[in-house]
Amino acid sequence: MTNPSKYRVPKYNYADQFPDIDTVTLPALRRILLSGEYVLGPEVERFERSFSDYLGVGHTVGFNSGTDALVLALDALGIGPGDEVVTVANSFHATLQAIVRLGATPVLVDCGEQDFLIDLDQVAAAMTARTKAVIVVHLFGRSVDVSAAAELCRRSGAELIEDCAQATGARFAGVRVGTTSAAGCWSFAPAKNLAAAGDGGAVTSADADTAARLRLLRNFGQSRQNQHELLGYNSRLDALHACLLTEKLDRLDRWNAARVEVAAAYRERLTGLPVSFQAPGAPGEHVYHLFQLRTESQQVRDGLVDHLQSRGIDAVVRYPAPLHLQPAFAPLGGRAGAFPVAEALASQNLCLPIRPDLGANDIDFVCESAAEYFAGVRPAVGSG
Repeated sequence: MTNPSKYRVPKYNYADQFPDIDTVTLPALRRILLSGEYVLGPEVERFERSFSDYLGVGHTVGFNSGTDALVLALDALGIGPGDEVVTVANSFHATLQAIVRLGATPVLVDCGEQDFLIDLDQVAAAMTARTKAVIVVHLFGRSVDVSAAAELCRRSGAELIEDCAQATGARFAGVRVGTTSAAGCWSFAPAKNLAAAGDGGAVTSADADTAARLRLLRNFGQSRQNQHELLGYNSRLDALHACLLTEKLDRLDRWNAARVEVAAAYRERLTGLPVSFQAPGAPGEHVYHLFQLRTESQQVRDGLVDHLQSRGIDAVVRYPAPLHLQPAFAPLGGRAGAFPVAEALASQNLCLPIRPDLGANDIDFVCESAAEYFAGVRPAVGSG
């Protein structure tokens, strides 16, 4: 694990997220600590209402992680052994893990060359009579075409689930992601655009029955103390995390807009180098949880990462192996070459630091350092 303090341009700046820490944040946390209401309770209810209002959705149910949000969403929708769930090979481990944990059969498809997102044409081809759900992943902050995905699911009778872990605040066709499907699954882990001070998650849904089942599932299946209606989980959002999330929620759109500006500056400054970028989509569709830079080969990518880190820039590789090639999923029979786009992205992509507070001087330094590397490897595109 990297130590952000050693970097001139780190990935994260948590101090910037708490401008009122002495006057607002710490007094609120003190009040909760002294109240003894640490799990669920009024603070969690307040955040759930606020998040529902922000998104424009009927119900939010808080959990202890984004991973549990996926697991419990599948469970609440009745998905289990014998059911197929289609999702993408280009995602974080938790997307596929949730399907396997429920005993369902994952069916993987590849992603697009330009947007790096689930290929919906391949989803259509992969769906069978046993397909119970499709999980689309709004990866790196960019929204999938939710309308097209919903139409595929409507025609086949499958449930649409959105993995929104990296896309809090993103939209498709002007509508917030996570609001029009059977379930939108969210992570509030510390690295996310909207972050707790530890793990946290939620599921959003327009359906009151789904939300009611999720509330039972997260709390041991209890309708009241010691009255267990079904086999549940212990996956409850903590009040301290909910308090922080509510405080930050008012700043989220401003932070996301700043991320978009940083991404635009990177694109402008890096144009002309032998690199490419994830297609941004229409305005408002991308909130840049991560800024992906694609190189022409793994050798170039690894060299660029090493160079940037040596210059004090916290560049990293996310998902260096796609899901079907992860050892944990070897029993599923994945093989190299099955999903060529996901495999290429895993070997060619790196992430540049992107934060709402990243200033022009830091952006200049990152871009100049990248140009430095390519000047020593090959001429920039269009030169000579």
